[in-house]
Amino acid sequence: MGTGELGRKARRAETEEPRQWGVYVHIPFCRQKCFYCDFPSYAGRERYEEAYIGALCGELAREGARYRAQWGAPATLYIGGGTPSVLPLPLMERLIAALQGVLFDGGTTEEATVECNPGTVTPEGLSLLHDYGVNRLSFGVQTFDDALLARIGRIHTARDVRRGLAWARAAGFANISMDLIYGLPGETLAAFRHDLEVMTALAPEHISVYGLQVEDGTPFARWQEEGGLALPSEEESEAMYDLMVAYLPAKGYARYEISNFARAGFASRHNLSYWQDVPYLGLGAAAHSYLDGVRYANTADLDAYCKGAETGAARHIEEPSTRKNQMEEFAFLALRTAAGISRARFAKKFGVTLASVYAEPIQKLRKKGLLEETPTHVRLTPLGMKWGNLAFEAFLL
Repeated sequence: MGTGELGRKARRAETEEPRQWGVYVHIPFCRQKCFYCDFPSYAGRERYEEAYIGALCGELAREGARYRAQWGAPATLYIGGGTPSVLPLPLMERLIAALQGVLFDGGTTEEATVECNPGTVTPEGLSLLHDYGVNRLSFGVQTFDDALLARIGRIHTARDVRRGLAWARAAGFANISMDLIYGLPGETLAAFRHDLEVMTALAPEHISVYGLQVEDGTPFARWQEEGGLALPSEEESEAMYDLMVAYLPAKGYARYEISNFARAGFASRHNLSYWQDVPYLGLGAAAHSYLDGVRYANTADLDAYCKGAETGAARHIEEPSTRKNQMEEFAFLALRTAAGISRARFAKKFGVTLASVYAEPIQKLRKKGLLEETPTHVRLTPLGMKWGNLAFEAFLL
């Protein structure tokens, strides 16, 4: 057992009334960069790992301790990447022990998640995480087709997924999320149906499903420009989407956000906080923070981060947000969720009613069948979820 647990409710700080907030920790290392990935992550940088964890712990001591003292322990913790599970066990233990000591002071938190690649987990590593109170894992599966996995640059196989899940259950994890991607090169509707069938048979508590996006600067973007990326047609990708939104609820996974489905009680609290205007502290290279209405970003450069993390030199304020920007962001982030925009929360934050600001777009989207209203919320219809970008654009003032 580690020196404390992360996975339950933490003691309150005594200096100020606690408030809801979260912490994101970025681990930018990968064994291999996936061909579709434009996230700030790096392969072949193992030489940075020890210095990076040292810098992270320094930033944690500076920024984490500051907000812990002001607001109490964070409600959620999320360690993402990159691939956190590639870290050597001594470095992972050093990191989570520091997080536990600074943020939770011997107490615990509601939800502590670590992202894992099925090809890099071990029984020892999973047991270490569980012993320190990590109570949720997120496995990047993407597909169960080994040929497709190789085609998109993943290092794991379908067998690795099953083995990693078995090890996680044996270690005591009862809250596991898995990701799928549809619209992959050469993928058919039948192949995607098979992925859904296999995944639901494995019975994770949470499932995220994303349509492939070809992002600038990735190998996929280059191959597409060269004519070497054979993607499903728009009609085929739309059929995959329609299958997803019908199949998963029928298997007991309720849709609570555009791309996320969960069994009752297992919606990701950390991700929901992003969509509900909850402040969060980002630690690590390229991590973003949202604190007291101000957005910050850390440098993505590993050398610059390692040199400047402890002093705050690696962090800068993003472009100041106007009241208009804040309203837009509040609206379209909330619209991603099944609940939608809370009228009461909008009025409390901005001092005006939602209807006084957005009467015209609400009326237009209702007529198109993309939006519906309740006495307490404005939310997307199933059709609105499908064509979410149209709705989000309408909420730009």
